[in-house]
Amino acid sequence: MLLRAVNVAGRPLKMERLREVLQRAGATDILTIGASGNAVLRPPAESDPKGTERTIEQALASGAGLRTEVFVRTASEWKEVVRRNPYPDAARTDPAHLVVTFLRATPPASGWASLRESIVGREMVAPGSRHAYIVYPDGIGRSRLTAVAIERQLGCSGTSRNWNTVLRIGAELGPAESPRA
Repeated sequence: MLLRAVNVAGRPLKMERLREVLQRAGATDILTIGASGNAVLRPPAESDPKGTERTIEQALASGAGLRTEVFVRTASEWKEVVRRNPYPDAARTDPAHLVVTFLRATPPASGWASLRESIVGREMVAPGSRHAYIVYPDGIGRSRLTAVAIERQLGCSGTSRNWNTVLRIGAELGPAESPRA
């Protein structure tokens, strides 16, 4: 589970507080990773990923006063993201500049075409189902391929994690058939 825009731009949330909110929402086996809103957990009983997103968003709003989007992927979906990485060289040589942007929806083919056409630098983008793989060879901070630009072209919101973080979360998920998210 990933939170969008936490502990940036004046949107603080201590991970201890996040664990408390998640537990009250019915999640169990909660492990937070880093300080930017990453968690591996067993979702509330009988909840699909979209339902879990809504439940956690409501819990964060009422229990922590934080309105943000939540992105849930199952363990098997996360393992597929790792397995299908189209940029293995970047993953090996420069994992901090390879990011996965997890999306709220599956963008249409026209959105992917618009995104590629909008690139003015050396960035590379490859589509996934509800995610994008993006390589920033000249650095993320200087790139004009910003989160706002990506969302505008694809027509949906997202949140990004660098490859090191993607792998760290994947390592905590356990086997692909695990019910953890």
